[in-house]
Amino acid sequence: MKNTTTAIMVAATCLALSAAAAGAQDKKTLAIVVKGLDNPFFEQINQGCQKWKKENAASPYTCLYTGPASTTDEAGEVQIVDDLLTKGVSAIAISPSNAPAMGNILKKRAPTIPVMTIDADLLKEDAKLRQTYLGTDNYLMGVKMAEHTKKLKPAGGTVCLQMGNTAADNINQRAAGYRDTIAGKKGTDRLTGQGGWTEVSGCPVYTNDQPDLANQQMADTFTANPNLGAFILLGGWAQFAPQAYAQVTDQVMPKLKSKDLIIVAGDTLPPQIEALKAGRSHAQIGQRPFEMGYKAPTVMIQLLEKKPVEDPVYTGLDECTAENVATCLAK
Repeated sequence: MKNTTTAIMVAATCLALSAAAAGAQDKKTLAIVVKGLDNPFFEQINQGCQKWKKENAASPYTCLYTGPASTTDEAGEVQIVDDLLTKGVSAIAISPSNAPAMGNILKKRAPTIPVMTIDADLLKEDAKLRQTYLGTDNYLMGVKMAEHTKKLKPAGGTVCLQMGNTAADNINQRAAGYRDTIAGKKGTDRLTGQGGWTEVSGCPVYTNDQPDLANQQMADTFTANPNLGAFILLGGWAQFAPQAYAQVTDQVMPKLKSKDLIIVAGDTLPPQIEALKAGRSHAQIGQRPFEMGYKAPTVMIQLLEKKPVEDPVYTGLDECTAENVATCLAK
């Protein structure tokens, strides 16, 4: 069934590319490939891509946004990139779900067009396969989450980290930034009392980018650890399903209000800001996905024109708390 779904998505990408070429006549394609079209975070990247396309209607280039139907389809994303390279695009920006697998296909294909990463990067040893990374400083994002954790509960406690999938380099970088900052030491693999914080048994948990699984993991962790001090969503997965997230946090609202239990989460999409306002989290560290999608075509054109481009190109972070929630987001 999964192979059939992947084949359908690859075929759909072919049709999208053909339609884009036909509709844009002789326009050259700048492709953005994300981990999955079912994630509202990536839809913000799409909106940025569409704004650039609208504002640059007279440009010889057009922006194509695509990806597998589901963020769980890592093989599908690799196949879409492979197909785009075969069909021919002018440049490509990739958010690799599985960094090693994406690195392998780029090594195999050895594309001569500009390749960049967006939102998530390749492994360090594969950095030579792309010309720049555009997106969040993910290690710094983890640092900021740790700083808010320490500020909210300076005495420390027990903590559970919620992550995406084991091969997602951006999430792994956030975890590294978080643990290093709590521990005060680089290279901390697990918190075992450093800085007063200890990771509970069974954590970290991996959502595979699935909101339903993320919420179930939260509920299970709260039940298994009634004295848990902090739950850290290194990505916004659970909050991307607002109703389910509300039901899960309803179970611990007294603890959230008293700050016996704190929640620090990644991203600041509208449902997440509403959760913060409702006291269902204490801090949201937001990326800027719209800006990523809006900037990516310009960066790809600069690469095509062999103009100097910094590596990395960071898009910044927003730090939202109950105190500054009305003004925290970048305009």
